[in-house]
Amino acid sequence: MCFSHRKPSSVRELQVHRSLHRCMAVQQVRIEVRLPEGHWAGDVTRSHPSAVLRIEEHMPLQKGRGTARASCSEDITDTVSEHSGIEEVRSFGKQSFVVDIIAGGGGFLKPLLKVGVIPHTPFEVRDGWVEWTISCAREKVRDLLSGFDNEEIPYQLVSTRGITNRLLTPRQRYVFDTAMKEGFYDVPRRITLTELASVLDVAKSTLSAQLHRIESTVHHAYADDIRRRSP
Repeated sequence: MCFSHRKPSSVRELQVHRSLHRCMAVQQVRIEVRLPEGHWAGDVTRSHPSAVLRIEEHMPLQKGRGTARASCSEDITDTVSEHSGIEEVRSFGKQSFVVDIIAGGGGFLKPLLKVGVIPHTPFEVRDGWVEWTISCAREKVRDLLSGFDNEEIPYQLVSTRGITNRLLTPRQRYVFDTAMKEGFYDVPRRITLTELASVLDVAKSTLSAQLHRIESTVHHAYADDIRRRSP
């Protein structure tokens, strides 16, 4: 369907135009969801209720499997490795690890897969409850919540807000442009993170956090397009 960019010529047309714009608007939703029994992250944090499990990255694999990179405020690697949904744990110290998840062991919940949305990373799990931030069209938010209701998965809607058309803040855009111009994203890189931080006159740790936020925003904004063009 294509909508004309012609200016509305009447009050009624203006109302319809605004209505269509609202319908197509993107919302950012923060939602807490109780992970079901059998989900590795839910089960492990219920066994360690004081622990904060942080999922840094997660990726679905073929045949319902998945992989995730995580860290935790407590040493839970033994509990993770003993979970029936985990195929392998690769530890990078007492509190950082990568897990390979078997089919049905606790990847993306069915309502997420059905609606076709992916939570932003990183996110945290506490005592079986995960807090996700999701950006999607308003109708997908409605379908997602209906999916949780249908699957009888407890959830709490924390907040919703509209997202403007601007993808990056002015400061983020400046950092992004500088990183591109200096060759930070070239292969091989023409400038290191330390050198780029010097160019921008910021601390290395500050720049690393800024780039992570920029990359997360861009990845989530174009995730659906990437999937459509990379079947």
